Amino acid sequence: MTDRAEVRREAARLRALFENAGARPVETTILQPAEVLLDLYGEDMRARAYVTSDALRGEQMLRPDFTVPVVQMHMSDGAEPARYTYAGEIFRRQEDDPDRANEYFQVGFEIFGRDTPAMADAEVFSRIFNILKPLGLRAATGDIGILMAAVEGLRTTARRKAALRRHIWRPRRFRALIDRFAGRAPVPAARAALLDRADPMAAAGPVIGLRGEEEIMTRINALKEDAATPPISENEVALLDAILSVRETSDNAIERLRDIAVDLPAISASVDRLADRLEALEARGIAARTLDFEASYGRAQMEYYDGFVFGFYAESRPDLPPVATGGRYDALTRQLGGSREIPAVGGVIRPGLVLKLGGAA
Repeated sequence: MTDRAEVRREAARLRALFENAGARPVETTILQPAEVLLDLYGEDMRARAYVTSDALRGEQMLRPDFTVPVVQMHMSDGAEPARYTYAGEIFRRQEDDPDRANEYFQVGFEIFGRDTPAMADAEVFSRIFNILKPLGLRAATGDIGILMAAVEGLRTTARRKAALRRHIWRPRRFRALIDRFAGRAPVPAARAALLDRADPMAAAGPVIGLRGEEEIMTRINALKEDAATPPISENEVALLDAILSVRETSDNAIERLRDIAVDLPAISASVDRLADRLEALEARGIAARTLDFEASYGRAQMEYYDGFVFGFYAESRPDLPPVATGGRYDALTRQLGGSREIPAVGGVIRPGLVLKLGGAA
């Protein structure tokens, strides 16, 4: 087992590297308001975080990551552009794998800036790439923004698009919605029977719970409207599947995505941004066009990322989680900033895993 004092020293070393790159060191509290995180991620967050309560402050969570509090801090009073670094413990519940750590250190680097997002993406990735280079890790990359653009380009209702966007980070639910909206999956019998009733509330009995009759009828009417909506075409579903199946080196992935964009032009701008990012990475000395690219990468574990995503893995140790992860989260700044928003990208390294794999130079 790696000594905690060693991990702290390694975390301090890594943070100093980011400070040397112009990042301002920041701290966040270990106890975070649960309301913000639950609003962002829904009640599913409870299954992954330690939740407690405070008589004055209400529900609190042991810090499940740094990005949300750092974004809140920046959107409250940060100057622009800005770059930050931090180091500390985060806490994640582990109910399926007792060998996975539920408390570990992260060291992060975040850039907030409106100019040249491709260059900011490249800087975050390349700095982490160069720090970890002695470990010989495999770098994985993706771009959730391409899938989000594809959803926005579907010829269907705004309500269906919103549902699909909301579940992009839940692959099974996303697939179930696609099958339902494409008419591949039958409407559940109970729902069909409810929608067929002239007055769905006639035999419902007394209303019990938090939802009133008006809210219930609004939901029923939305389901009726959806049931009357024409299905998403098989051609559009095939194009979505084609995007999700892209798993190539980055140069081949761009060619494949440009072919798909001929029939689904909504993704063209996102593919152009991918090309710009590769050029920016090449300018920083990264052999970007040989990097692994997977269009669906990051969907299962990176809920607030909405563009470029990446991770670094020890292929000789498949039992270990990624040593570093990161990506772009522009939408998160909009959600937490009220009327303000600013493009942002960042990444985190786990110093304990760096030491476990032999340490970085």
